[in-house]
Amino acid sequence: MVKITLNEGVFYETKNFTVSTWKHPEVSRADGGHLVICPKREIVNRWDFDTKRAKELMRLSMIVGEAMIKAMNNRGIPVERLNIHDDGNWAIGTKEGPKFHLHIYGRAKNSIHQKRGESLYFPDKKTKFWMKLEPLNAKDIEKIVKQINKISKKKKYADGLWGF
Repeated sequence: MVKITLNEGVFYETKNFTVSTWKHPEVSRADGGHLVICPKREIVNRWDFDTKRAKELMRLSMIVGEAMIKAMNNRGIPVERLNIHDDGNWAIGTKEGPKFHLHIYGRAKNSIHQKRGESLYFPDKKTKFWMKLEPLNAKDIEKIVKQINKISKKKKYADGLWGF
């Protein structure tokens, strides 16, 4: 299912997961962009997944990651690598508490804020550093979805190979 929306909107779904973009990304579009994969049923830790959902998450993250690199390069952002984070740290100690979600951060060769070859750097959340960063736009998301649909048809992603 595909529905292209922005401002923290879901633009791609599988049976158990959604793929979203953020209105205020932690990595700017020019530095490679930022996507998030979330389970439809909230869990706290990755080890809370059953085997079927764990395999679905792995396959989806591989497909989305490959699609993001190809699409962003086609859009003129030279993404050469991804950093994929299993996060939830900022919710520790809050009434909501941490929930599993997987961030996919693009890493561009000509990155400005996130220096090439260095670890990702996020200032203290109190600074709201993300307010100054450019999110992926509708055309970026359209191209990512197009690549997801193409890449997901590769033989290595066939349901039978993954036990689905």
